[in-house]
Amino acid sequence: MNLKVCILMSETRSINQNIPPKLLPSFVNLGTVLRIVLLANGIALFGLALQSISLGNLLNSLLRGSALLQPVLLTNLLLLYAFNPVLSRMPYWQGMLAVSAIVATVTVLIDMLGGDLFSGAELGAFRYIRHALISIAFALILLYYFRLRAEALSPARHEARLQALQARIRPHFLFNTINTVLSIMRDDPKRAEIALEDMADLFRMAMTDQKELVLLSKEVELARQYLAIEELRLGERLQVRWDTQKMPPDALIPPLILQPLLENAVYHGIEPLAEGGIIDVRVYRESDELHMEVSNPAKNQAATRTSGNKMALSNIRERLDLLFDVEAKYQVETDADRYIVHILIPYVTIKAQSEI
Repeated sequence: MNLKVCILMSETRSINQNIPPKLLPSFVNLGTVLRIVLLANGIALFGLALQSISLGNLLNSLLRGSALLQPVLLTNLLLLYAFNPVLSRMPYWQGMLAVSAIVATVTVLIDMLGGDLFSGAELGAFRYIRHALISIAFALILLYYFRLRAEALSPARHEARLQALQARIRPHFLFNTINTVLSIMRDDPKRAEIALEDMADLFRMAMTDQKELVLLSKEVELARQYLAIEELRLGERLQVRWDTQKMPPDALIPPLILQPLLENAVYHGIEPLAEGGIIDVRVYRESDELHMEVSNPAKNQAATRTSGNKMALSNIRERLDLLFDVEAKYQVETDADRYIVHILIPYVTIKAQSEI
């Protein structure tokens, strides 16, 4: 048991070493791109509004400014996307200077290509110097915003909140597991020993840093261990169908995503039914997206269990938002027969993660 735990902990640490906290934003992240577009246009609108003397003047300034801003913005986003692996390996200040240089160069080149379209009343080299300085100012403001956001979302700032979430994620599972082990201790001590080992693995994973990513194959293994414990308690009432034929075992996911979903499926879908039921689990990859889907019976669920269900699911939703921003999707579907939770996150591997 000790050797097994040490190996798993070593693997988790090796993955975490590839995910150092970065102050420079990832320009391949959809949330980053959306924020850049919205903030850049918002800052431009605010600046033009301060300079305008009338609504008509503001509209004319917007049309003229957008003619330069939009192609500059799009071209810069494409270049930053392409150079993101290089920028991600630079120290913060070097990366900031490189981004500023790219933005200024692109602005001047597009300004020169646009000719009189972007000149307005400005003539000569001053026009290019002014537009380059404005673009650098935009870049520095946005980079400073992303630095503040990265620091605000750092593990140190969220440690208390995440610890509180961890403490609440499965109190009933702990008590149920202990009761299960006690009930079979005399009759089948070997099975009780296996259940204790599985429980130790699960709680070791619960204590890992919630900002780490772990191998999907290990997460599935732990989920199977959890279900093995519940099968000791529920017997034939609990049936599970796994669909992992298209599962990429090298994918990285936040720890303890599947297990709480399965625990909710057991607690809210199987236990209330005297005859039990079937839990369906699908894990598969489509293009650059990883899908995880858990479905359980939804008949005759007790109303008193609704709050617990929402607590565990909001826990997962918060961690997905923290790690993947708008690139993660969390969907819940329910009807008279089934309750389905569908999670979609980017497909990330150890190699790809080091380049983000």
